[in-house]
Amino acid sequence: MQQLTERQETILALVIHEYIDSAQPVGSKRLVEKYALGVSPATVRNEMVVLTEAGLLRQPHTSAGRVPTEEGYRYFVRRLLGDTELPPQEKRLISHQFHQARGDVDEWVRLAASVLAQHSHVASLVTAPRAERAVFKHLELISTQGRQVLLVLVLQGGDVRQQMLTLAESVTQEQISGVADQITRACVGKGARGVRMQSKRFSGLAEEVTRLVADVMDRADAVSAGEIYRDGLTNVLSQPEFADTESARQALRVLEERSFLEEVLAKALSPNAVGGVQVVIGGEGAWEDLKDCSMVLARYGAPGYATGALGVLGPTRMAYGRTISAVRYVAGLMSELVVETYAG
Repeated sequence: MQQLTERQETILALVIHEYIDSAQPVGSKRLVEKYALGVSPATVRNEMVVLTEAGLLRQPHTSAGRVPTEEGYRYFVRRLLGDTELPPQEKRLISHQFHQARGDVDEWVRLAASVLAQHSHVASLVTAPRAERAVFKHLELISTQGRQVLLVLVLQGGDVRQQMLTLAESVTQEQISGVADQITRACVGKGARGVRMQSKRFSGLAEEVTRLVADVMDRADAVSAGEIYRDGLTNVLSQPEFADTESARQALRVLEERSFLEEVLAKALSPNAVGGVQVVIGGEGAWEDLKDCSMVLARYGAPGYATGALGVLGPTRMAYGRTISAVRYVAGLMSELVVETYAG
């Protein structure tokens, strides 16, 4: 990005603020009168021409004012916005809502989607936290009848997997409990590959069960991300940009196509980037379906245990400061809850 003068940056920021508020092209006279810039409208117009030539503003009609381009929004977000915070009163309200929902992951995720839609005034999407990989925590073997044994595998994060086994010969509960304890001591904290390696240390029933546990963990790793929760679609469809039917349909498709959202989340968010916020404006040249939209995304959770993603989607004419603040704050709260539940 080219470097602008201080006055050009001020004018760009003011045009963006005014356009976000009004959805109408912004003229030089309006800026001078409203913000007492200390220069003439002609001077502001000249600077607007420079910003237009730089690709940061555009003029919809010859006699109209200017509106920001995608590049203008990117310059604003990356160089001019700075750190923003939600008002303390809003933080307290949101925090109180989350603390009331402690202990119920599904309720957290639904609440996060609702809060983001309400405080950003656009659409939200939140994925449930999911273990980055299955990690062994505890094994129980329970004799049922005859040679039938129930395998109960507990993974870190609380995920429980069960499977029935039919043994070659009957064994006592004491014997199979001893096998389960032996495997637990050897495998706690290990992933599927590590558990499979441990099976080589055993023989007989212990080896057979350990290999089966590794198979169960492999299947757990293969499961795709959990449900994507959405809220606030009407916020997006009520925006002037989406008054056109085709634009509205496009926004709806983006939010409803799970595979597309998973692709965006996977590419825009590094699995290790917990706490940071990623802003995708106009698809960033990678996603044609997002050319009229912006997304503000963050990953939350406890790396190594469980993580999820959350964010908002709306028109490029988005209140970025407020939206980024809301996404960052909710991601922080969700991370605290996940750490307490999965890593605590």
